[in-house]
Amino acid sequence: MREEPGARADVRDGVLIVDRLSFEGASVVAMTVAQSAAMDYYDRIVDDMFSRTDRLVERLEKAGRAPFGTRPLHRFIGTAIGTRNEVLSILHMMDKPDAVWEDATADRIYHELRAEFDLSDRYTALELKLRSVQEALELVLDMTRDARLVLLEATIVLLILIEIVLTFVR
Repeated sequence: MREEPGARADVRDGVLIVDRLSFEGASVVAMTVAQSAAMDYYDRIVDDMFSRTDRLVERLEKAGRAPFGTRPLHRFIGTAIGTRNEVLSILHMMDKPDAVWEDATADRIYHELRAEFDLSDRYTALELKLRSVQEALELVLDMTRDARLVLLEATIVLLILIEIVLTFVR
């Protein structure tokens, strides 16, 4: 960041140039940089979740069936939903800070930094990854439940057959 008297708020070659940095401008810079850092943090978490989901799907693709245990899937789905809620509540990507409404220079700084850090596009990509992870996990969980239902139905049929055989044996 650099102050140049008479300059209009702009980002050139990765440097924010302003006439004079006011308190409102400084708070907007701090919030936008913090949002970018938080975005990097959540992007790593979501990428890890995405790779874990890929491993589940690869196992499904190779084995032709979903894992039988649902508890790990429930935990993973809970993690995905919790992360998505955390991203939505902490980042506040669509909310403008109050300082932007009162100071035209702070508003310009806000828009320039958001564009420089690609916050809107990164947020959209993050949200799409989270939604994709959640949908894939829900599908795997549905397949697991279906397999358990088939096993339950087969067990019931087997018990009925045993009951019939025992009736004829007596």
